[in-house]
Amino acid sequence: MNESSGQPRALAPDVRVWDPLLRLAHWSFPLLIAAMWWTAENSKWALHRRMGLALFGILALRVLWGFLGPETARFSQFVKAPGKVLAYLRGDRSVGPQIGHSPLGGWSTIALIGAMMLQVGMGLFAGDPYDGMTGPLNPLVGVMTADTITELHETFFWVLVAMIALHLAAITFYAVKGDDLLSPMVGGARPPMAQVAGIGPTPWARAALAVGLAAGLALWVTYGAPPLT
Repeated sequence: MNESSGQPRALAPDVRVWDPLLRLAHWSFPLLIAAMWWTAENSKWALHRRMGLALFGILALRVLWGFLGPETARFSQFVKAPGKVLAYLRGDRSVGPQIGHSPLGGWSTIALIGAMMLQVGMGLFAGDPYDGMTGPLNPLVGVMTADTITELHETFFWVLVAMIALHLAAITFYAVKGDDLLSPMVGGARPPMAQVAGIGPTPWARAALAVGLAAGLALWVTYGAPPLT
């Protein structure tokens, strides 16, 4: 008689997909964008400026983490050539990574990061020095240029909102199909996958380097990007 009969089979461990630093940055984006909309609508400009600089720092961190982070955080893992994106859309799932962003999801991530960087970048130069709060880099451009940037900053926000809505619609679409993309971004792991080990431990030394560089860049911009010499 087999002695192991009747013993419960050990469950395979969940697969770690997203590291804590990436998840922290990811959830900071919607919270800060919503809060910045509220501060703008209620003329809380000092708070709006501080939140904008915080968003700038987190975006800088996400870009750095795209080169220093673990597998699923790296741009090289999920930014694929257009031909592979088209193949993925035609149903060829072999062109994408086993975990992390799909080829299509990778480009949508790049588009969202780029849109947020553009919006924040315009905010750094926006404002009227004769009528309230300005961005920290406003003195580097003329008044007329700043006025144009300010108008674009206000208009482009709704483009960003539309992109976020499209992103949420895609998450909902996959959820209806039975592919839960939300839970792994909350907890960091997904149910077991055959022959997939996950991303391994978080490289905390590189994380500290990325946080330090991003914080230093945000602080430098806060003071108006003074010459480093």
